[in-house]
Amino acid sequence: MDDHDLLRYSRHILLEEFGIDGQARVSAGHALIIGAGGLGSPAALYLAAAGVGRITLMDDDAVDLTNLQRQIAHADARVGQPKVESAAQAMRAINPRITVQALQARADEALLDEWVAQADVVLDCSDNFLTRQAVNAACVTHGKPLVAGAAIRFDGQLGVYDLRDPQAPCYACLFPREAQFEETRCAVMGVFAPVVGTMGTLQAHEALKLLAGIDGGLSGRLLMFDGRQSRFDTVRVARDAHCSVCGHRPAPTAAVGG
Repeated sequence: MDDHDLLRYSRHILLEEFGIDGQARVSAGHALIIGAGGLGSPAALYLAAAGVGRITLMDDDAVDLTNLQRQIAHADARVGQPKVESAAQAMRAINPRITVQALQARADEALLDEWVAQADVVLDCSDNFLTRQAVNAACVTHGKPLVAGAAIRFDGQLGVYDLRDPQAPCYACLFPREAQFEETRCAVMGVFAPVVGTMGTLQAHEALKLLAGIDGGLSGRLLMFDGRQSRFDTVRVARDAHCSVCGHRPAPTAAVGG
């Protein structure tokens, strides 16, 4: 870490829980972000600003005019561009010293298997149940911590599934993949713009703590945000021993918080 980095990240380094060692871990870390829309935009921008050394964005969509009300990584001049390229441009403008990889592709099983294996933390900023289940399954397979967010209308939720810990639940423990859920899309139901900003920022918050090795994360709890009342609530989430995804997973080799 040179003098430029010491100055740039000084406000993190001043934190007792973070320090130089935490910043060094962040700078050496690799975050994989699935989705470069409402949740992925603030998450990606904050991780870039914080100096996460390598950030990979995965999304197959293009910037649309209707996105600009809430997807703050994009701009009017970039309508029609791939979202990953638009977001990468914004991230590099904030922090040219980091490495940003833009993958314009749908997060299918094969691609997730390849890229989740390389990541230190995975942020699920997608907007559909099938993708969330696929991301979770890949994180279970590779023992990678997952930060999963969601937002619709005035409501948001956030879960951290630290799959390095054999006792931690996975996403499917709470939302079984064989269950039937009615998809709710922003295009149909609408979404209050700051709600996606709130949840995406909290995803960056939790991901940075995981990368820096800071205790006190959300693993084992689900955070729910009521934007109408500006109120947060949490509920405990236990691992399901009979979960069809993680019920028989072996203990991973990675050290928790390492």
